[in-house]
Amino acid sequence: MNSALTNTVRVNGVEVPMAWVMRRRWSYAILIYGLLLLFSVIFMGPLLMGALSSLKVDSLESPPRVYFEELRPRNWAAAWSLGTKGSGNPWIGGIRPGSTIPFTASYVVPDTVLPKDQTPKPLSVTIPRLRPGAGAAALGNFDYASDYVQIQNLRVSTTEPIILKNNTAGTRVTYTWDITYPANAKNVDDPQKAAPELRRTPMTMEAERGYIFENATLDPSRRENPQAANEEVPFEYPKIQSYVNIAPGVLTYVFRNYFRVFEDTRSQATGSSLFLRWIGNSFLVVIIRTLVTLIIACLAGYAIARLEFGRHDIRDNRTAEQKYAQRKTSLARRILENNPITMKGLLFGLVLFVMTVPGQVTFISNYLILKNLGLLNSIWGLTLSGIVVAGQVFFMKQFFETLPKEIEEAAKIDGATPFQIFWRIILPLTTPALGALTILSAQGIWNEYFWALIVLQSPQDNFTLPIGLNSFNRIYGSAGDQGLILAGAIISAIPVIVLFAIFQRYFVASAATTGGKE
Repeated sequence: MNSALTNTVRVNGVEVPMAWVMRRRWSYAILIYGLLLLFSVIFMGPLLMGALSSLKVDSLESPPRVYFEELRPRNWAAAWSLGTKGSGNPWIGGIRPGSTIPFTASYVVPDTVLPKDQTPKPLSVTIPRLRPGAGAAALGNFDYASDYVQIQNLRVSTTEPIILKNNTAGTRVTYTWDITYPANAKNVDDPQKAAPELRRTPMTMEAERGYIFENATLDPSRRENPQAANEEVPFEYPKIQSYVNIAPGVLTYVFRNYFRVFEDTRSQATGSSLFLRWIGNSFLVVIIRTLVTLIIACLAGYAIARLEFGRHDIRDNRTAEQKYAQRKTSLARRILENNPITMKGLLFGLVLFVMTVPGQVTFISNYLILKNLGLLNSIWGLTLSGIVVAGQVFFMKQFFETLPKEIEEAAKIDGATPFQIFWRIILPLTTPALGALTILSAQGIWNEYFWALIVLQSPQDNFTLPIGLNSFNRIYGSAGDQGLILAGAIISAIPVIVLFAIFQRYFVASAATTGGKE
């Protein structure tokens, strides 16, 4: 036995075993980490569930699952194989002329539906004529897989007796077929052109009533047309299994909605990806406004905190006899006689006043200004408006006041100019404040919605990411396609998370790295 655990220690004047002390410490540690885990689940739970749901074909499924088809390694291997056989690209997938993809599916059938002496009924496998998506991808001309891809050699490959989950006898029926894209296929729109390579090839399997789907080369995307329990099959089961894409690659299978965010949102004018354009617009606005905000906030905050300017002393210079002659003196003059006004004080008071005015009060006047300048529906109008925020100036002013004045006084003795003091001595000490201010400013600008919605109405090419996501909600939300909306929201959160990961250490960094002697 470890002798350390048999020793005793004094706790509040009482001798207690060391083992008891260790158990209490571990209990405290478990309690603290348990609380941290609980808080992380509470605060991060919605983000994690949104990220999981963005991978699903049916993101609104009820009850929601945390382990589904897109997360199963078996399906990753199948998607790799199907993408390789279809287009030679295991990552992106697709199917091109001359490709043949073998496929299998197994069904279990009770003996009450399929007696031993009967031949299994055929399986219906079709390539449906479906439009890809509900938004811009469903508009215009595009290639239907049903015009090129064929189902060939559909047959029953094997049958074997089994016991069903309700302990009744049955038969496992395995079907095999080939998904073929003929090498001599002609382009439907223009026979003179080569047949296109297809990125999406939907497929539907429908069995006879009583045939219960068990497994396939790739798990189906949806299971539809549920059949109620009856005497032959005493449990509910789906009759139809459908696939969004029968030849996906690994990436397009797992992150299907993320690819759709960029592919399905196309500009009708240019044909380029709108989502990629919205990301570029948001980065442009964030970079310019954040840099200008940091520069002006540093200069203005330092000037208000350290420099003396605009001093105007209005003390009364009259003689004592003249003052005595004027018996009635206003309260305001008596206050000002002992407290001289400076321009710096007025400027700081103005900053505090601006901080108390909400943006909703001034947006009409700002809107009219942009309208008169011809900057409405322009990304530059959003960029130039709201560059300087009083809160950032106040933040930097308060930070500069925490720095010891002795540093500047020593630099003045050495002959440094005010600009040299600011640039070479003070500015390097502001790294923690600038890091924190960068996070706060960039996050606010990146997520800006109200003012951006006022300024940017059309065209869609000028939208920033929050406004673009709002259009997603109108277009895809009404169609029940929430997976694409969730994928767009997760992508919009990534830059903020990366920004915080880079600059978060400045929140705990020391404000001043040196001090002075009294």
